[in-house]
Amino acid sequence: MPRMPAASRDRLIDHLVGGNLSHPLTDELSSMLASSSRFLRFADAHRDKIRKKLRTAGDAEALTDVRTELRVAHLLLGDRRFELAFEEGAARSGGPDFAVRYRGARPVACEVTRMRRPPSEVRDAGPVLTKLRQLRPSIPNVLIIAIDGQGAEELDVEGGVRWLRQRADAKDEAFFVRHGFTGAHDFYARFLRLGAVITWCEGAAGEASASAWTNRSTRIAVPERALRAMVAALRCPASHVVGAAERRTRPAADRAGRAWIGSHPGPQPSDGTRRPHGVIP
Repeated sequence: MPRMPAASRDRLIDHLVGGNLSHPLTDELSSMLASSSRFLRFADAHRDKIRKKLRTAGDAEALTDVRTELRVAHLLLGDRRFELAFEEGAARSGGPDFAVRYRGARPVACEVTRMRRPPSEVRDAGPVLTKLRQLRPSIPNVLIIAIDGQGAEELDVEGGVRWLRQRADAKDEAFFVRHGFTGAHDFYARFLRLGAVITWCEGAAGEASASAWTNRSTRIAVPERALRAMVAALRCPASHVVGAAERRTRPAADRAGRAWIGSHPGPQPSDGTRRPHGVIP
């Protein structure tokens, strides 16, 4: 497909930022659009939704949240096996952000969120609890959590989920009601919709930048090939993209199949220790 002329790309940028070329994301959006024809087509197809997200971001934190969603889309679309679209009706119903289609696999609903607290301050897997209410019942669901830090493993998703399940097993109804559920049973019903959590640390390097935890209790599993490819895409370098000066360029994604998922732990370390199931290193 022919590339969009530079003049048309400039008009798209102007539309996305509402004519405000001094917008904080103008330069980075320009670089992402120029570097990826697939992201350019995505942004053009969803120009009004992106414009609205940028316009209604009320402060710097909210704007960074929008930037995170767009950056994830840019990285996923760097793999030509992915097709991506904003979820229809997500703004009205509070549903996931993206519909993700990986070649040869069933579609996946993908929610992207950014933690505003340091991972060290979190014991409940961060936003997992609040995002459960947005997951759809009839499709595999992936939650991508963006964090700041030195690596994705700083967020202990497995430990946080274990803590939440302990609260549910103890029938701590008041806790779950405070978080918008009708009780522990409602929590479990929605937890079973969660297929996987990907933790993404953009400032980290290589494999440390993204890892995945899979929910072995889920009713609808995320296709393994699709999940591996999502993690690999988030680990990909993008040195051509304008970003914060302190972000380090990541090496190419691991294509050697060293990642492993769920009940397929694969090769274990030679020192006798075992990695927990359900994690992609």
